Amino acid sequence: MAKQKIKLKDRIINDPTRVLTLANFISLFRAFLTIPIIYSMAYPLWNWTTGIFILIAILSDALDGYFARRAKAVTHFGKWLDPAADFIVIISILVYLVGTNQFPIWFFSFYLLRHVIIAGFAIYCINYGYMILHANWWGKWATGISTLGIFLHIFDFSALPWLKMTSIYVATLLLIISMAQYLKQFIIAIRSHHD
Repeated sequence: MAKQKIKLKDRIINDPTRVLTLANFISLFRAFLTIPIIYSMAYPLWNWTTGIFILIAILSDALDGYFARRAKAVTHFGKWLDPAADFIVIISILVYLVGTNQFPIWFFSFYLLRHVIIAGFAIYCINYGYMILHANWWGKWATGISTLGIFLHIFDFSALPWLKMTSIYVATLLLIISMAQYLKQFIIAIRSHHD
């Protein structure tokens, strides 16, 4: 009887269709961190809290993946939610920075267009049951470097003036590579179902 319970528990934990998992709650928490981040950026007296909130968001990005793997709770919803939470946080901060002329609009436009293209292909593939998209390592590095570049624009580090734009250029390159990897996945998935 005990063995049956263990097997049942393992089966539930390994169910990729689950939605309510600790990892997914952490990802949702990261998305909602956008509100205090933008609020603290709008009020200079609270500016030091912006850094704390961003660091919490970065930590949560590492924790959701860790708990998903640890609990064997990597879910289809989580594969979508993790990069979606990253996108919500980054694009919200970029909208604020571009709106206050503190950030290059070309990167914002490129970042937004890249995600629209990937989302369009992903929705098409999922609609026809071709694949479940998951983040690639190029995309994770691109997100990390993008976050660094944004952080350096929020807190103007005059000691390293070159690093601010260098991080944006590196992030752009990584975003292009990761998009190419995603498009390759989509093309392979579509062709395999039409052959």
